Amino acid sequence: MKRSAIILAGGSSWRFGEYKATVNLRGKPLISHVVERVRRLVDEVLIVVSSEGQGESLRAVLEEEPEIIQDESEKLEAGGSPLVGALAGFEKARGDYSLLLPCDTPFISKDVILLLLDLCLNMNAAIPRWPNGYIEPLQAVYKTDASLEAARGALKANRLDMRSMIASMGRVRYISTLVIREIDPDLTTFLNVNTRMDLRRAERILNRRR
Repeated sequence: MKRSAIILAGGSSWRFGEYKATVNLRGKPLISHVVERVRRLVDEVLIVVSSEGQGESLRAVLEEEPEIIQDESEKLEAGGSPLVGALAGFEKARGDYSLLLPCDTPFISKDVILLLLDLCLNMNAAIPRWPNGYIEPLQAVYKTDASLEAARGALKANRLDMRSMIASMGRVRYISTLVIREIDPDLTTFLNVNTRMDLRRAERILNRRR
């Protein structure tokens, strides 16, 4: 069984003020923290961007030559969305299962990833879910072929949200964050760096861990 990791790096980063995938966090680009945590857990890593400029920015800072895919955001009147990026990743992924991740979560837990990969076997998706019902579709594992079909269907219906794709799939396993907390007590696996304040928080966490 082959596994792919699809890292979405095509967002506008409007809250951060600059393209955050390449922002420096303790001596290396933010996205490198994500790549390093998943590289040994999968057979391939794909990075999805929404413009040629984003791809060039990544190639300029990443040490290893990444496999970068440009999604169709620029061709859509409604603009891009995580679903558009996910579709581009599913189309290129060679793995039977695809781990979908954002580029701005530097503390992704390897143990949580392995749990999701295990729980997705014989299912179409394994997705973390909070007690209030909120789900984490961008830190989840998907059966590649089923998700590709569902993503195409959602976009054909002009639905750009991940929930629309997931709702049409069936055989989705939700994993409570209460279970995940047993693996990652502080749930830092879900920490997104969306603002400068988040970046400073990430730096403090790294300082404590080192």
